[in-house]
Amino acid sequence: MLMVYGRKSAFNLQKVMWLIGELGLSHEHVELGGAFGGLDNSDFRALTPHGRVPVVVDDGFSVWESHSILRYLAARYGGPALWSDDPAERSLAERWMDWSQTALQPDFLNGVFWGFYRTPEGQRDMATVTDKMERTAQHLARLDSVLADRPYLLGETLSLADIPAGTCLYRYYNLPIARPELPNVERWYASLTERPAYREHVMVPFGDLYGRLDF
Repeated sequence: MLMVYGRKSAFNLQKVMWLIGELGLSHEHVELGGAFGGLDNSDFRALTPHGRVPVVVDDGFSVWESHSILRYLAARYGGPALWSDDPAERSLAERWMDWSQTALQPDFLNGVFWGFYRTPEGQRDMATVTDKMERTAQHLARLDSVLADRPYLLGETLSLADIPAGTCLYRYYNLPIARPELPNVERWYASLTERPAYREHVMVPFGDLYGRLDF
């Protein structure tokens, strides 16, 4: 049984759970972190030196860091469709994963979602938020260009490339902010919302996080 640790409302856990759902893996999910606590528990700290979620334990082997977990699950359970034996083929997805983590996620999740949505109105730095909104729009415009001739980032089928960036879209399209028209990204998002695993694990209401800087 695959054990999964982390909060359902946590962005990084949602990436992992979406892939688990796509793969149809039997698992047990333990809510941990934030209001659930448990990150300082000695048993949990034995699984990761950082005391952070998400963490998965598979047959006694623990894996931490969301993108490492995605790679592990794809390699072990995804087959050639998700994890090619060819390093060049794998790099096609991995570069989008790294781009999402180092470019899109800092500007959108940290800058817009936290800076605007999760920060109480009187404490918002709107100059920074506006800059992050513009940078997020620029990132998504690049995706819009890539998606002009394909349904998913790498072609006709879902891949690891879609998961980190695609997880951002539910929050992006449900924030009360101005957004540019990005028809290809909007089409991509619409197709993701039709996937049962995306609906279950990513489309998690987040209204309780509004104006909250704690977890």
